[in-house]
Amino acid sequence: MGGDGHEGLHDRRNCARALLMELLQLIIGGLANGCIYGLVALGFVLIYKASEGVNFAQGDMMMLGAFVALGFGNTGQLGLPFGVAVVLAMVVMFGVGYGVERVVVRRIFGQPQFALVILTIAMGFVFRFVAGSIWGYSPLVLETPFAGKNLYPGGIVVGLADLVTIGVTLVLTLALWAFFAFTKIGLAAQAASQNQMAAYIVGVPVMRVNSLIWGLSGVVATVAGVLYATKGAIDPNVGLLGIKAFAAAVIGGLGSLPGALIGGLIIGVVEPIAGRYAPGELAKMSPYIIMLIVLVTRPGGLFAQMHAKKV
Repeated sequence: MGGDGHEGLHDRRNCARALLMELLQLIIGGLANGCIYGLVALGFVLIYKASEGVNFAQGDMMMLGAFVALGFGNTGQLGLPFGVAVVLAMVVMFGVGYGVERVVVRRIFGQPQFALVILTIAMGFVFRFVAGSIWGYSPLVLETPFAGKNLYPGGIVVGLADLVTIGVTLVLTLALWAFFAFTKIGLAAQAASQNQMAAYIVGVPVMRVNSLIWGLSGVVATVAGVLYATKGAIDPNVGLLGIKAFAAAVIGGLGSLPGALIGGLIIGVVEPIAGRYAPGELAKMSPYIIMLIVLVTRPGGLFAQMHAKKV
């Protein structure tokens, strides 16, 4: 009897340990995915902080940035070193974001925000068409120096790509926060979002600042796209991930850079856990359920910056 009791206790401990290990594995993978959601959400927040508009093509800019890096770096393409390919892709996508604002978005300046929503959704279709026309619609894999490399701390499998994703995301979020808090362009962007006419009167180059912020959002989207591509194949439809990223931005608060990252991490962690333990299609719905709960309980987001807009 005593032996059976010890064996039962031992089995329960093993079962609990296995469950804990599985949960930790899901959380680590979810954190890496959440970082990518958070980076794309940062792009939404950048545009919103500068103009109080929403760029619904942000996810497709992420996709295009990943393909541009693939075009520069893969062996069958230009075959440049990975780091060089990523930097060149960031430069190209800065130009894309800057050019989109100068050539397209600026033409609807002063129009209702709904016009920007429709315009950016249409731009997303254009970006997908461009990527599909150049690289095709079949999934492609970005060649990276850390593909397939794993670490095994405490019996948990941690992909090197996941660690790179988490590290880069934290550094980039901190850098963007410092940019808006301490640089002239960042402060000017926030002033313009509060009252563009007043900012213009006091000498803020509103149009140029908006163009630079759109270019910066293209750079952030490229980083997110490259990190996403290190975890698997990409195709022109991966830009639809921007829908979840928008939910992350709303959860964190559209005016908050740290909030965008936290929102992304919440979605990233909840999604695989819901997929493993929750019934049916709840995992796919979980980001939007969380967003709905936040909107009902805290309409401005978890990290809402409460201020009255001056008119």
